[in-house]
Amino acid sequence: MSATFDMNELHWLLDIVQSIDVGVVVLDRDYRIEVWNSFMENHSGMETDLVRQQPLFELFPEIDANWFTQKVENAVMLGTRAFTIWEQRPNLFHFKSYQPVTGLADEMYQNVTILPLRSTSGTIDHVCLIVYDVTNVAVNKRQLESANAQLRELADLDGLTGLLNRRYWEQCLQREFARHQRYDEPASLVIFDIDHFKHFNDTYGHQLGDEVIREVARLTRQLARETDFAGRYGGEEFVVLLPNTDTQGAVQFAERLRNAIARLQIDHQGEPLTVAISLGVAGMQAEMTNHQALIQAADQALYHSKENGRNRTTLHPNLPVEP
Repeated sequence: MSATFDMNELHWLLDIVQSIDVGVVVLDRDYRIEVWNSFMENHSGMETDLVRQQPLFELFPEIDANWFTQKVENAVMLGTRAFTIWEQRPNLFHFKSYQPVTGLADEMYQNVTILPLRSTSGTIDHVCLIVYDVTNVAVNKRQLESANAQLRELADLDGLTGLLNRRYWEQCLQREFARHQRYDEPASLVIFDIDHFKHFNDTYGHQLGDEVIREVARLTRQLARETDFAGRYGGEEFVVLLPNTDTQGAVQFAERLRNAIARLQIDHQGEPLTVAISLGVAGMQAEMTNHQALIQAADQALYHSKENGRNRTTLHPNLPVEP
C-alpha cells in the first residue's frame, strides 16, 4: 500500500512539473539535460526526447557558459539556491515573447532560480533550474521608467518652444559655472530678444506672435550644438550657454543666429513678415563670483545692442560687433 501511494505521489509530482507555467530543467554535473518540462518544450520548440542527455551549452550557445557555470558551482559549493534576475540579465534562454505586450518585448524576460539537488546519499549530483516568465513585469517597469523620464524631460522644457525652461537652464548654468571654477575652462553666454516684439503682437495678434517665438526657437535649436544649452528666458527673451567656447566663438555663433533669423519669413495672410533680434555676449571671467554675474554681463551687452539701433550683437564690456 505504501509503495502504491509513493508511486501515485511520484506521478502527481511529475504531472505538476509538466503542467505548471514555469520552466523546469534538471542538469547533471556535466551540464547535460535530464528533465525538460512542457513549458521548456513549448517555448524552445525542442521536445524532451531531443534534448535529454544533451549538453546545455551545445543546445543553447547563447548562454554565457563561464558566467553560468560559476553561478551554478557557487550554489553547489554552498548548498544553497542562487538567482538571476532580468534587471541584471534579461534572460537565460533566448525564447520569443508571446505575451500580449503590444510588441514591446521581442524576447521573454526571465528570472531563474538555481536549486542544487541532493541525492539520498546527501551528495549534490544534479541542479534544477526554475525559469520564470517575467515579461509583463519587466515591460511594465520599462514603460513606467520611460514615462517618468518623459515627464522629467517635459518638466525641464518650455511648453511653447521646446527649449529648456528658465528653471532648468539656470541649473545647467550653475553646473557649468562650478565646472569653470574648478577646471578654468572657457564658457560664454548669449542673451537675445526679438526686436519690437510687443508692437508685432499688438499689430498681428498673439497667435502670430507665438508662431514667431516658435520659429526663432527652432532656428536657435538648429544652430546650437548638442553640447550647448538653449533656453527660453522669458517672454521673447532667449539664452544660449556655450560650454568650452571663448567670446570670439560665441560672437560668431551670435552673428550666425542673427543673420539666420533676419532671413526668416513668417506668412501672414499671404504677406511675408520678417523679424530681427538683438544680442548680448559675455564670457566667464575669473572675477565673477557666481553664475548670476555672467547673466548680468550678457544682459548689459544686450541692453547696449538695443540702445544702439537693435538688430546687432554687442560683446561685454560694451564692444559693438561689426555686422
